[in-house]
Amino acid sequence: MAALEKGITRNGTGYGGKTWNILGQVYFPKAVTDSTFAFETNSEPGQFVPVHVHPTQDEFILVQEGVLDLKLDGVWVQAKAGDLVRMPRGIPHGYFNKSDKPARALFWVSPMQKLEALFDRLHNLTDPEEVVRISAQHEVDFLPPEANE
Repeated sequence: MAALEKGITRNGTGYGGKTWNILGQVYFPKAVTDSTFAFETNSEPGQFVPVHVHPTQDEFILVQEGVLDLKLDGVWVQAKAGDLVRMPRGIPHGYFNKSDKPARALFWVSPMQKLEALFDRLHNLTDPEEVVRISAQHEVDFLPPEANE
């Protein structure tokens, strides 16, 4: 992987022109290097990513617009625009847009590990079970559905 390039990834665009659609949510990569992976999510009301674990990565979420409900290490918390969520490696977490308005957030993960390759594989998949299976091959482990309650 190349070193981080200087420059700007414009609003509404992805680094290198790339965009992913993962189970209906739109993701824009913002910066991609071995040491970090930053991406923007756009979550419509009712959209979510179930509780999962990154065993080898720390993850952060900066909520930019709207509200996200998070299940963080078994506890429900809420993050609003301007809030930063810190999720150390190994901590189960999931995020949910339970509001009636869209939410937008900047995520970054360190180190990148296999996440860009994972997002490339998940792009345009429609089967949640296949998403879970492929994710496990890329160091993202989803918990059973009851973890989302």
